[in-house]
Amino acid sequence: MPYASPSEIKRARRLRTETTDAEARLWTGLRGKQIAGHRFRRQVPVGSFIADFACLKAHLIVEVDGSQHLAAGRHDDHRTAWLQSRGYRVLRFWDNDVLQRTESVLEAIRLALLEAPTLTLPQRGREIR
Repeated sequence: MPYASPSEIKRARRLRTETTDAEARLWTGLRGKQIAGHRFRRQVPVGSFIADFACLKAHLIVEVDGSQHLAAGRHDDHRTAWLQSRGYRVLRFWDNDVLQRTESVLEAIRLALLEAPTLTLPQRGREIR
């Protein structure tokens, strides 16, 4: 993963202070290794993108999408493809699902963490688990 530029770090810090209600609710369930002992970080620079939540050890990124993402579908698809090409799994949840079905969202994240990620190494073409 490329290092974040100073401007990306500054933007991530700003986003941490401008948390949406859905992000705040989800963070309450993710922080402090509450899910299967996995550590999540919020508003994490990954390449030129900033992930809402990331468990770097498990290569899992969780995105919380509001209504602004309805018009940003192509950008989100590009972003997801880029992240997946670097071995990340991406879970996306709508704001209203996080707010109304928090426990179900947390359970979906827990189940994703239990799955062993498969990373294909392009230079060798082999899979590791």
